[in-house]
Amino acid sequence: MSTRKRGEVWLADLSAARDALPAALRPVVVLQAQALLDAVHPSTLVAPLTTSLVDDAAPLRLRIEASDTLEQDVDVLVDQMRALDNRRLVTGPLTRLTARQQKALDEALRDVLDL
Repeated sequence: MSTRKRGEVWLADLSAARDALPAALRPVVVLQAQALLDAVHPSTLVAPLTTSLVDDAAPLRLRIEASDTLEQDVDVLVDQMRALDNRRLVTGPLTRLTARQQKALDEALRDVLDL
């Protein structure tokens, strides 16, 4: 059983080289289906978050507003999803998307992937 859950935000090492300094530690949201996470698959599908906000960029970006568990507004870079080796997910979960936010992310993913 995985410790990761779909919709959680984790700190991930996104540097090109695993041992490169300084490491590119960035928050990411877990996109992968929970069944695949629970199967202990060696990688996880994620989308990075950014504090460089762009208004009216849906569905390429999804705004997540600051909350009790998120210090400031962020955009999910829906069009920059990627598979990461699980060892690159270094700290988390930092927070978890609400049901409303997860639904909006699901809709953005469907739009970006034309599903």
